[in-house]
Amino acid sequence: MTQRNNLKIYDDVAAQWWSDDIRWVRTLKNMVPGRLGYFDKLIDWQGKAVLDLGCAGGFMAEALDDRGAQVTGIDPAAEAIAAATAHAQGRDITYDVGVGEALPYMDGQFDAVVCVDVLEHVQDLDQVLREVARVLKPGGMFLFDTINRNIIARLATITIAEDILHLLPKGTHDPAMFIKPAELLAGLESAGMEPAKITGLGPRGINLRGDLIFGQLPLKSVIYMGSALKN
Repeated sequence: MTQRNNLKIYDDVAAQWWSDDIRWVRTLKNMVPGRLGYFDKLIDWQGKAVLDLGCAGGFMAEALDDRGAQVTGIDPAAEAIAAATAHAQGRDITYDVGVGEALPYMDGQFDAVVCVDVLEHVQDLDQVLREVARVLKPGGMFLFDTINRNIIARLATITIAEDILHLLPKGTHDPAMFIKPAELLAGLESAGMEPAKITGLGPRGINLRGDLIFGQLPLKSVIYMGSALKN
């Protein structure tokens, strides 16, 4: 039986994270512009202290650094963090090994927390959201995306992306850990954050290499993204 929510995959490919040799890793890299196409409209990154929660090998962290943010990245995958650190030589990015349920940062340390492709993997969603709120400054912004829990999302992410197209390794996701928007919005409010409107994220085309290009979509049935402000 396939192991689900297998986070070992990120360490397994750490040495090749920035090589562009692995299709599913390129897919993750290709999702960054689609996410930032939306997030950039919500926040001016310049000079902001930003935590990239679940940063893996550093795709989002380096994109935020390019926008002038003061970036800290954290992830439980130690080898992926090592790869991120090595690739970021010459950049002022701080990388740490750790989990979202116990962030090793001071209260109110960050202007923004970015958390993409992560919430559907964590062991205690409510605790992660409480930690996000704790490390945010008052009025700070949480920017996220995650996967909806329904039969369409399961078909798209497990049957198609993992089993048929091999856009992701088998076992990447556990569909039981997917999160309905109402559940996430309730968790944000319980943690002391005020959620804004959510939107969809998904394929918008194909590049010359045959890889998917991602961007904002009106449909939120598979991946959805949004933001929340700390009260």
